[in-house]
Amino acid sequence: MQGSDEQTGHLRANKDVHADSNTISLLIAKLAARDGLERESARWSLVDIGSPAVAGLIELLEALDEQVRWEAAKALAAMADPAAADALVKTLEDKVFDVRWLAAEGLINLGREGLIPLLKALIERSDSPWLRDAAHHVLHDLAVGELEDLLEPIMDSLEGAEAAIETPLMAKAILDRLLSGQPGD
Repeated sequence: MQGSDEQTGHLRANKDVHADSNTISLLIAKLAARDGLERESARWSLVDIGSPAVAGLIELLEALDEQVRWEAAKALAAMADPAAADALVKTLEDKVFDVRWLAAEGLINLGREGLIPLLKALIERSDSPWLRDAAHHVLHDLAVGELEDLLEPIMDSLEGAEAAIETPLMAKAILDRLLSGQPGD
């Protein structure tokens, strides 16, 4: 079954589309096009391709052009491929707010699979205000069901005056709990 993007008329398949590396490279190059509709069409085609396009999109998260980074983050967020989790976490520290926001949305879309790399980053780099702000956004959206009670304390620490000090300790405790297989209460 296919859905349609109303602005471009581009048909999007719900399953991965088979594409060779030349096609993927061409589509990735089109993410730098001046024409917004061309970029959008290429982005949705890459989303349709799925996992085979992830590595190329991850590379674009380091591009100098913020529009290219935005396109890559937008595609990866829509794909929700766990292979992009670490790169999306790193992108939470991008200098451009919109790129950080899309990376956060990608981690939200990954759900629990995006949580572990995010907690590791908070342990290692809690001094980054951009990381803390984006992490709060992700954690807020993931704090439902069995994760609500587990994640609420770290959200509180991210809001506190001593966030850079308290957050790594809280992140470590939650990470240990998740890795030991203990569900949120």
